[in-house]
Amino acid sequence: MRRALALAAAASLVASAASAETWTKFVDVGNGTQWSYDSDYTYKDRQSGRLVVMQAISKPEAKLGPSGPGKPDGVGYVYAIDCKAKNLISLAQYTPSKPLDIPGNWRNAAPKKATGAENEALLAAVCPLADKAPVK
Repeated sequence: MRRALALAAAASLVASAASAETWTKFVDVGNGTQWSYDSDYTYKDRQSGRLVVMQAISKPEAKLGPSGPGKPDGVGYVYAIDCKAKNLISLAQYTPSKPLDIPGNWRNAAPKKATGAENEALLAAVCPLADKAPVK
């Protein structure tokens, strides 16, 4: 019985660590709006080799995020980035009324060039971390 309780406690710790959020701001876009990425969610996809990143919008004076899916102020996107080709695949978006739903066939989607100041800032922030990201 003690072993079962210990295993349950360990599983609980792993689950809470998996849902941790460590947001790093990577760009200000005006009017007090900012974009951040979640370094606890960032990982390298084993099959595609792409860096998968969750980003969220925030506006501190409006008490909006950054937060992950399921949070009352969580608004953001998940992208799969090819740092060498400088392109990305949009995997999903989320809002308080729309949960995160990443389709299983996202690897078949056509990538788009990562253009625009926000996408370029995201690549500049996360691509240097790609070699150290966990592989899943």
